[in-house]
Formats: sequence, structure tokens, C-alpha cells
Amino acid sequence: MNLYRQYGSKLLKLTENLVLLIIAIATVAAIGQEISHIINMGKVQLADLLLLFIYLEVLAMVANYAESGKLPVRMPLYIAIVALARYLILDMKSMDDWRILAISLSTVVLAGTVIVIRWGQLKMPYPKNQEYDN
Repeated sequence: MNLYRQYGSKLLKLTENLVLLIIAIATVAAIGQEISHIINMGKVQLADLLLLFIYLEVLAMVANYAESGKLPVRMPLYIAIVALARYLILDMKSMDDWRILAISLSTVVLAGTVIVIRWGQLKMPYPKNQEYDN
């Protein structure tokens, strides 16, 4: 157990930071590719903006996690909502009605989940002097 305390936790933290850096670099590269695509096409479409927004949310999530060591559940939910909206925008013409309804309901469920989580944070916060993340 002493060996883990001395080296294991440091190695895990180093690995975590390395993976966060890789995610950040890959996201910045994807942003660059998307901007290059927009320039080559000569026009900006709503789907392009939504994809850039998804990338921005991923970067914000990485930054938040790097700073606080905690990952708010709401951030991936926001990303999922925008991804579903983008999917609807891109493929709506080729989708049948049931698929559109299912994706729309999924988006509403995700939005409701965000509201419930936020309400819980405001109305039932953790005690300030108690740490739950050990």
C-alpha cells in the first residue's frame, strides 16, 4: 500500500493529465480542420457552427476538469443535446417520422435532466464543510 501511495497515485495523476492534454490537442486539431473545411466551402452552415460549439464545450469540459479535478455531469449532457440537434439538422430530410420523434424526445429528456440536476444543486447542495470526493 505504501508503494501505491508513493508512486501509484502520482503515476495515475500523470496519466490523467497526459490524456487530458491529448484530448485538448485533438479537439484543437478538429477545430482547425472544421475551420479549414468552412474556408474551403466558402460558406458557413448551421451544422458547422453546431460542430464548433460541440468542440468548444469539449475544450471547456477539459479545462474545467483540469482546474477542479471534477467533471460536472451537465457538460456532457449539453454536448449530447447539441449533437442531437446537429444530427436532426443534417439528416432530417432522410429520416422517418418515428426517428425524428425519438431524437426530439431524447433531447427533451436530456434537457429535463439538466434542469433536475441544476435544481438539485441549488435546492439540495452538499454541506460546505463536508468533502464527498475523497
